[in-house]
Amino acid sequence: MRFMYNKKGQTAIEFSTLVIILLAVFLAVGIYFKRGVQGRWKSAIDEIGDQYDPLTADTNISYTLTSETDTRLTTVEDTLGVWTTRTDSTNSIESKSGFSQIN
Repeated sequence: MRFMYNKKGQTAIEFSTLVIILLAVFLAVGIYFKRGVQGRWKSAIDEIGDQYDPLTADTNISYTLTSETDTRLTTVEDTLGVWTTRTDSTNSIESKSGFSQIN
């Protein structure tokens, strides 16, 4: 006994099955791809470090450094040769004022 079947119907079913399998694969891979991108973003943000949060830190510090340097070179010639002397004088003022509060 010979079975008769419709080739066009079988081809449509095979094509539909193939499309469904491909869609399932793309959805599954899409989830892993999305998680990979999110993981990379999180690691990039973690590398930046802690961000400034005005609710947890108050800082108002003024730092001043003033410096004056005076250098003098003196050259003296005598019968034994030439002598040089160097004189350095430095005046420095350093001040720090303000407050820092972390809640």
